[in-house]
Amino acid sequence: MPDLPPSISTGLDRRQLLRGAVASALPALGLPALAADKPLVVGGLPVTCNLTLPIACTARSATNKASGSSALQFEYSKYNGWPEIKESLMTGGIQAAYMLAPLVMDLADKKIPVKIVSLGHRSGAVIMVRTDSPYKKFRDLTGKRIAIPSRFAVDFLFLRKMLAQEGMSPKDVQIVEMPPPDMPAALFAKAVDGYCTGEPFGAAAQRAGYAKPLRMTRDEWRNYICCVLTVREELIKSNRPLVQDLVNHVQGAGNWLDLQPANREKAIQIAAGRKFFNQDPNILRFVMENPTDRVTYGDLRMIRAEFDELMQLSIEAGTLKAPVAYERYVDDSFVKAAKAAPIPI
Repeated sequence: MPDLPPSISTGLDRRQLLRGAVASALPALGLPALAADKPLVVGGLPVTCNLTLPIACTARSATNKASGSSALQFEYSKYNGWPEIKESLMTGGIQAAYMLAPLVMDLADKKIPVKIVSLGHRSGAVIMVRTDSPYKKFRDLTGKRIAIPSRFAVDFLFLRKMLAQEGMSPKDVQIVEMPPPDMPAALFAKAVDGYCTGEPFGAAAQRAGYAKPLRMTRDEWRNYICCVLTVREELIKSNRPLVQDLVNHVQGAGNWLDLQPANREKAIQIAAGRKFFNQDPNILRFVMENPTDRVTYGDLRMIRAEFDELMQLSIEAGTLKAPVAYERYVDDSFVKAAKAAPIPI
């Protein structure tokens, strides 16, 4: 910031100067820095696996408005693909994001200072084929083109599990990587024969009538986790209370979403808006209702054995070269200390 003219600088509120001096001194004293005037920006994709994030942001804003305080603020930043959100988190462009769990393992292994601090959902992935296709089992897809979001996506691991059930491997199909928003149109145009992704991009094609689920995680992998709340370690070191508050709100959002259908309807209206997903609310509603446990949010426990399973599957898939120590990519202290925040919306 340029130097202020004396007539302006000497007119600054003494309390403002004092707050600035105290904020600068706190890190040196080993204490968390005071919350900045700007909100904590949290990156996410417009997918229902990330639905707890818009709810957490909205709930925190509602609490701030009611209390007249803005000491803690969160702001959703929409990304369209995993490569972009990964780059922003790696370079420090954002301090927090919903990320693919295996991708965080890989980043931590490469000494990128990031930690998973909470789950964001459970289930929510589907493998879609055209309604007019003859495909009923994976053997029918031999040699066909199947789209996945990324080889680091747990969707890819889900596809591998389903292929393995029929004695197949990814070599038996043609795997192509594609941004999830492009998948329904690609299936409609027959550019691919199927796709595996998180919602609502399966529901969009199903609701339009030209696609059907071949498999769903709700039926095949009940403890499936994919998107996890990830923060840079310097944020943990500089402002643990802010990270804890974010985790509290994500956990609270998960409980609230699964509490009653009326809450999900409120969530649909919030997430569909331009500030968040900017999507057709009818598609989000289809995900929430067909069936109601297509995606779930109430159980956001951090279970080490589940991460170990993901890691082993990722090693078998070749996306991780070797095991990564749990403590290198997870900080579960926030979930252990979590007190689910109220969701006053």
